[in-house]
Amino acid sequence: MKHQFGTVRTEVKEDVMVEKITAMGKLELVKYSMKDVLEKKQIHTILPDERVLFVAVGEVTACIDLTKVTKQNITRSNGDSVVTVTLPQPEICYAKLDHQRSKVYDVSGVILPSTTKAMVEDIYKLAEKRLLDNAKQQDITGKARQNAQVIFKPLLEGISGKTVVLNFK
Repeated sequence: MKHQFGTVRTEVKEDVMVEKITAMGKLELVKYSMKDVLEKKQIHTILPDERVLFVAVGEVTACIDLTKVTKQNITRSNGDSVVTVTLPQPEICYAKLDHQRSKVYDVSGVILPSTTKAMVEDIYKLAEKRLLDNAKQQDITGKARQNAQVIFKPLLEGISGKTVVLNFK
């Protein structure tokens, strides 16, 4: 009888609903893993300054959307020995902050807990924007264009057995 009162049974019920199915056709060509230290201050005339120090860790990936390539983007020349493929311009597929590895190191000068929460939320948003801005500044799409020549072109040449020329529209 004592054993029956001490036994706990746990049940978990779940109903999964697929909300959306998306066909993927993006060729990821470069990923920048980045780390950034951000400090945000709110300077007051009378009260102490509010400050948050944050280390952001994340990644930005650039890709080419192959779903935009049509038959008209593929042409043959020189007696079918050269194939020219016109690809869409590389784009940033995603930029994401790694919430596990990012960390708030210091919050100071804050009097109210609600202000602390707002400052931390703001620094996370700022970090995501800075991650994207830094990748653009370092020409991530240009690197994707280069990597298409290094990675994708030899693949197409191996499959087709022809010389492939990649252009971007």
